[in-house]
Parts: sequence; structure tokens; C-alpha cells
Amino acid sequence: MIPGGGQPNMQQLLQQAQQMQQDLAVAQEELAGTEVEGQAGGGLVKATVTGSGELRALVIDPGAVDPEDTETLADLVVAAVQAANQNAQQLQQEKLGPLAQGLGGGGGGLPGLPF
Repeated sequence: MIPGGGQPNMQQLLQQAQQMQQDLAVAQEELAGTEVEGQAGGGLVKATVTGSGELRALVIDPGAVDPEDTETLADLVVAAVQAANQNAQQLQQEKLGPLAQGLGGGGGGLPGLPF
């Protein structure tokens, strides 16, 4: 029930929306600056991505390098990057999920965002 029985205070609604947008921007900046890791092959290949999914580093243990079997190494690299990206998506959900719900996402996230 709206106090006074009138229309909602549009200025107040606008301020709330602007605050949520600012909170979302801050959370996205934090994600871009946070690094998460994924690994494959028991740690033979490690990938580091930002919380927003940008690949920052790739470490390959020399034991994973077999010149006769580059396919396995490629598979390990892909698996490590995928694991890191899954960790980044989980971090996105933790940071942005409550904000997305506040913006009307209802748990479904924001259109165009991967959560």
C-alpha cells in the first residue's frame, strides 16, 4: 500500500534505480579486478581469468608437454580455461545476483548477461 493512497513517488523510484545502477557498476568493476583460477590435469594446466571472464594467465607444467601428443595438452588448456570461466560465472552470480533481482530480474538475471 502506498502511503497517502497516491501515485508512487517517481523521484524516489528514479533515485532507487540510479542507486542500483551505481551499485551494479561498482560490482562489475570489482569483478573486472578480481582474478579466479581454474585447473585441469591435477594442476598441470592452470588458467587465471578475471571475474568478468577475461583470460589473464595460463601456466603449463613442463610435465604436461609431450611433443608427440599436443592434443592432450590442448584439451587440458581448454578444460582449465573452462573451469576458470565457471568459477568466474559463480563469482558473477554471487556479486551481481542480488543486484539483478533488485533491478527486476526476479532471479533470472539481466537480459544479455550470462547469469
